[in-house]
Amino acid sequence: MTIRENYEIAKKEYEKWGINVDKVLEQLKNVPISIHCWQGDDIAGFEVNKGEMSGGIDVTGNYPGKATTPQELRADLEKALSLIPGKHRVNLHAIYAETHGEVVERDQLEPKHFESWVNWAKDQGLGLDFNPTLFSHEKAADGLTLSHPDEQIREFWINHCIASRKIGEYFGKELGTASLTNIWIPDGYKDVPSDRLTPRQRLKESLDKIFEEKINEDYNLDAVESKLFGIGSESYVVGSHEFYLGYALKNNKLCLLDTGHFHPTETVSNKISSMLLYSDKLALHVSRPVRWDSDHVVTLDDELREIGLEIVRNNALDKVMIGLDFFDASINRIAAWTIGTRNMIKSLLYAMLVPNEHLKHLQENGDFTERLTLIEEFKTYPFGAIWDYYCEKMDVPVKETWLEEVKQYEQDVLAKRYSVLA
Repeated sequence: MTIRENYEIAKKEYEKWGINVDKVLEQLKNVPISIHCWQGDDIAGFEVNKGEMSGGIDVTGNYPGKATTPQELRADLEKALSLIPGKHRVNLHAIYAETHGEVVERDQLEPKHFESWVNWAKDQGLGLDFNPTLFSHEKAADGLTLSHPDEQIREFWINHCIASRKIGEYFGKELGTASLTNIWIPDGYKDVPSDRLTPRQRLKESLDKIFEEKINEDYNLDAVESKLFGIGSESYVVGSHEFYLGYALKNNKLCLLDTGHFHPTETVSNKISSMLLYSDKLALHVSRPVRWDSDHVVTLDDELREIGLEIVRNNALDKVMIGLDFFDASINRIAAWTIGTRNMIKSLLYAMLVPNEHLKHLQENGDFTERLTLIEEFKTYPFGAIWDYYCEKMDVPVKETWLEEVKQYEQDVLAKRYSVLA
């Protein structure tokens, strides 16, 4: 049978539960995922004087063919985007500025250093998001930035974040869609601190200065991102979840939840409904933690499905800004983007094909037997046939056939990069 024939059969199964599958697919294609550029070059960036990787971040693997120039990175992103259904966004870090050989310190970055990215985004019809880079720099070598005891170091990073908000505003004005500018810092201590309060007071004061200037939210949205622990900050992180949750709520900023930044048994999916009660918008960085914040490529596991369900069943597709954050240098990087992003979209589609209102009704009426029955039975409903049709309709490869395109791209493009380097 054809993909269309399989779709029509599957659609009838869902329609029995009042699910308008055609309408679901129309809605899904308008949900953007913010795809992180740093998977493509192992978070190297394009600074003239590159700092050694720091901040508890490490990329493992040496798969050949990583991007080493802005042009290569954009070409790789284009290839990945051609394999992913829908229209999406690209997320940049400050280290991806293009200064054309000039040494420009991070606190001196300007919109002009991202002009090529904006022109490219216009050509591709993409939105851009942004992150100041507070790691891999000599002024972050001891693991402290916005909470540093040295006022001059704090001032440097404050000015970098202020400059980053201006860049986010530039993106929003040029592209007609608000940029999410997200602040994450590595600050913390390897061993048990003798004073947890003072660094957090300094962080709060630094953030207050960063956000002093009001920027129109039509152009730029501010977010702050927490973390539980990292390499070199195993015992204490200044910007904890509780710190940023309080700061975001009090100061009308977005709280960004990274799925790898919590206890191993703590799930972000369980936080979404609570957060939405008190915040108009919420931001996510979706990765796949394995034992610690290892940022593996996103797979369609139980937690990812549950994240999709929480977003959809709470009518929050326009309230939750979904971004990805993983980096794997042990496999083809374009394949990593494609696998992770397609899986994020699959989780949303899966959730949209569940009779959520009926399941809510069953819970409210105490019918837990039917609730559990349907939750389990829908796991084996013909979701795959709907996904295949969606991919075909969106003119991207169906099933695993996209991998052939990646292999061909590796042969035609990536292989030439590492042969030149060799």
